[in-house]
Amino acid sequence: MGEILLRLPSEQYSRYGAPMGKNNRVRYSRWDGTQVGFDLDATDIFSEITDDLLYHGDLNAALRRMMQTGFDTKDGQRMQGMREMLEKLRKKRREALENHDLGGVYDDIARGLRDVVDTERDALDAAAAEARESGDARRQELTDQVNAERHAALDLLAPDLAGMVRDLQNYEFTSAEAREKFEQLIDQLREQLMQQYVDQMTGAVEGMTAEDMARMKDMFAELNQMLEARQRGEEPDFDGFMERFGDFFPENPQNLDELLEIMARRMAAAQAMLNSMTPEQRAQLQALSDQLMDDMDLRWQVDQLGQNLQQMFPDMNWGQQYDFSGNDPLDMAQANQLLQELGDLDQLENMLSGASSPGALAEVDIDRARELLGEETARSLEQMAELARRLEESGLVENKEGRLELTPRGIRQIGRNSLDELFTKMAMDKAGQHEISRIGIGHERDHSTKPYEFGDPFNLDIGRTVRNAIQRGGSGSPVRLTPDDFEVERTEHMVRSSTVLMIDLSLSMPMRDNFLPAKKVTMALHSLITSKFPRDYMGIVGFSESARELKPEQLPEVSWDFVYGTNMQHGLQIARRLLSRQTGTKQIIMITDGEPTAHITQSGDVYFNYPPVQATVDATLKEVMLCTRDNIRINTFVLDATPDLRHFIEKLTELNRGRAFFTTPETLGDYVLVDFIEHKRQLLRGRRAG
Repeated sequence: MGEILLRLPSEQYSRYGAPMGKNNRVRYSRWDGTQVGFDLDATDIFSEITDDLLYHGDLNAALRRMMQTGFDTKDGQRMQGMREMLEKLRKKRREALENHDLGGVYDDIARGLRDVVDTERDALDAAAAEARESGDARRQELTDQVNAERHAALDLLAPDLAGMVRDLQNYEFTSAEAREKFEQLIDQLREQLMQQYVDQMTGAVEGMTAEDMARMKDMFAELNQMLEARQRGEEPDFDGFMERFGDFFPENPQNLDELLEIMARRMAAAQAMLNSMTPEQRAQLQALSDQLMDDMDLRWQVDQLGQNLQQMFPDMNWGQQYDFSGNDPLDMAQANQLLQELGDLDQLENMLSGASSPGALAEVDIDRARELLGEETARSLEQMAELARRLEESGLVENKEGRLELTPRGIRQIGRNSLDELFTKMAMDKAGQHEISRIGIGHERDHSTKPYEFGDPFNLDIGRTVRNAIQRGGSGSPVRLTPDDFEVERTEHMVRSSTVLMIDLSLSMPMRDNFLPAKKVTMALHSLITSKFPRDYMGIVGFSESARELKPEQLPEVSWDFVYGTNMQHGLQIARRLLSRQTGTKQIIMITDGEPTAHITQSGDVYFNYPPVQATVDATLKEVMLCTRDNIRINTFVLDATPDLRHFIEKLTELNRGRAFFTTPETLGDYVLVDFIEHKRQLLRGRRAG
């Protein structure tokens, strides 16, 4: 299979989500059979958002809601939503805070110092016993004197950690083992304190010599100089800096911005540990730092860098603190690591909470998310970030000034989804494949032929006609044709019909859960007509307090009107005007759940009243009679019919000689589509019989 591109972002991002600059690199991995590909395609996504999009009429909002809730793919895999991810993230942070205790930072140091003191006391006791056993009275006297002084010094060690370290640094050890333990502990504490300031990787700090410390001081000084140069508008020599000090940065940053952001995040995590301590704990750590970090120039350079970074990255949450309430103590290294992890969890939470579109997730570091939340969540994030790009590449949506909008292809896909869903629910013996007879007189080529008969359109098939003449008269030229040689192309039996669908957009439709089924029927009928009966006309009218024509490209984003009023009169008036420009049989399909409660007065104003007044009923029925005069049939599909609504619809049907269907949201689609198809079949049968 060769090599496969696992991910091709437009920019490479650092571990913390920041773009890595102009020198971007794309990373490829050889296919080894373990990678999981993207399981979704654009039609999966569209199928998932169809209902939401049709109900609310907002593509971007539908995608945001899908991001929030997630969904199950057609192969049974779960794509986690933002809510699920955030709950998982918060649970992990909650467990960390409830299980651990920052007091362990001091417990670990205190245990180490106690071990040093105990080792020294054991050595003093051993020296005293050895002196006694030697039988040398003078030796025993001197040993007891020295031991008494040193035991007294150990008894008088300062109670605080920094003071204890200071006193032991001035103490003359008897035990070489105790002295070695103390020196190792001091070295370890210096390393950990350095990590607390700059949080370097262990390999860059461990076992640092005096020369290394001097180089680190130079590195901090040069970093501060580069920041000052940038503030003056100069371009710092980042490449030269990395040549001299690159070994301190295992992450291999590609530019100064990336390096500074990495250090800022880590220093912010170290600051969070200080913020999370009690005042007493913080004071102890500060005193201990002052005691061990005796290179004041290094301290000044580190503090200066910290101040610069806080100015450059004010949104890094330098004041973050955590309330640890558990019993599992952390040593300083563990605390540093956990605080950095908590900081990454906070950053990821902010990114997920603030993501208003799938494209915004492109800045999430998938590898770090995998470390924090596991493979399943990381894969869901990766899939989610790809949604918008896949929709755009499929041609279903396009990005216009930062907003996604449906393309004509996307509108057709939404209609097909609605149509497929309705056909799936319908019994096959009611709808079948909706095929019509192909033999007859019409205008569409059939690519088969027949002998010419009087009255046939003279669509002469030259090839077959010449062949007939040759078979009759023999070969040679000229070829002489007679009427008996004529063969014409068959044509499909086409019957054109013109339909206007009137959809009720009044507030009662969503309140009674009727809006979504009605809109899906509208989309499905539009898809059916444009795909199966392309010569037919379909107009769309939305009506509530007043009515308006709707264009097909507007359909997906049409929502209900936040007004009361059902103005059938105005809707029928617009529908009649649209049909006056069309040919063929004409019909209006009206979907509603309310009586006529509004009409247009002679002055052009909208009059609304509930319950309906006689003037509104009369104005509506007058428009029904005008439709009847123009041979326009009105078929009405009524949802949640009340006795008064039923009575009005029966009167409308009596005047127009159309039909009425009293249905439910669950069966509305069946009724409308089956009736439309049966209407087409009846027209065809009538044409053939004629």
